[in-house]
Amino acid sequence: MGIRFDSVTVAYDGNVVLDQLDLTVEPGEVMALLGPSGSGKTTALRAVAGFVRPVSGRVLLGGRDVTDLPPYRRGIGMVVQQYALFPHMRVDENVAFGLRARKAAKGEIRQRVAEALEMTGMAAYARRHPRELSGGQQQRVAIARALAIRPDVLLLDEPLSALDARLRSGMLSELARLHRELPDVSMLYVTHDQVEALTLADRIAVMDKARLQSCGTPKELYRSPADEFTASFVGGANLVPVTVGSGGVSFAGTELKVDTTGVLAGARATLCVRPHLVGLGEGPNRVVGTVTEIQWRGATHRLYVEVDGHSVMADLRELRNPPALGDAVALHFAPEDAVLLPAGVTHE
Repeated sequence: MGIRFDSVTVAYDGNVVLDQLDLTVEPGEVMALLGPSGSGKTTALRAVAGFVRPVSGRVLLGGRDVTDLPPYRRGIGMVVQQYALFPHMRVDENVAFGLRARKAAKGEIRQRVAEALEMTGMAAYARRHPRELSGGQQQRVAIARALAIRPDVLLLDEPLSALDARLRSGMLSELARLHRELPDVSMLYVTHDQVEALTLADRIAVMDKARLQSCGTPKELYRSPADEFTASFVGGANLVPVTVGSGGVSFAGTELKVDTTGVLAGARATLCVRPHLVGLGEGPNRVVGTVTEIQWRGATHRLYVEVDGHSVMADLRELRNPPALGDAVALHFAPEDAVLLPAGVTHE
């Protein structure tokens, strides 16, 4: 069952928090809603769940208009960041809650609870209470509860934000596995974490200021972003102002070779290069600047280099002898690793 937002607008006291969202999640697809706090992504998810009603537009599930239906009649499963388990109930009772609310037969409840716990790796913990579980285990139970009703649509609202980095990585793998095992379930996954979106989603919808900015596969948005916001939010990027020439661009008094197809000579544009594609030393498209900050990140060093008043980042494999603050260094990048974007208002 797919999800469709048809010009959905949500407002509170006249304040628009979701502005004319048009978006389709195909049956069996994982769509990540990615954006900063206040971008409208959770509001979009709540509109699908039935917890908020649009002031205009429609929400459709499997082609059926559910805009006016209450949550319990939409047949969806939902997982939130704080687990929302009942502390007085055992794990199996928590997982059975939705089925009991739907007045399923006792035999069916036992079967579905067992299946959901097995699928999430929590079968051995069925008789425990939430207080006896780790955070990651509690989130698995919350996912099992959502899956037990066999939903056609699974909504996940920042489901991993309360977990530490190690548990988050493990749960990402589990969610990816569940997606493979449940190919007919559509998932709408709300997150502000780009790694989660890039890892799990078939497509990513980038949200900002209550509006959809862009939508595409992770590779499309990472390699060929449509605008500066998408470039900076999906993976991080160097964004510097350039002037387009006949066979490249001009930046900091240096001519750089990049693909300018479709951009008029003399136009202003923004050059986008991912930090890990920037090299240190001699090479094509060389610029020179001053080191202003060095961050050691274990396997890599991140260098911040000021070039003509603009900060350029370079993520380099761990350097045995990194430059010092204030050193003049040369950076370079390959022509095919740069993307030209429409000129923005401001640049970092």
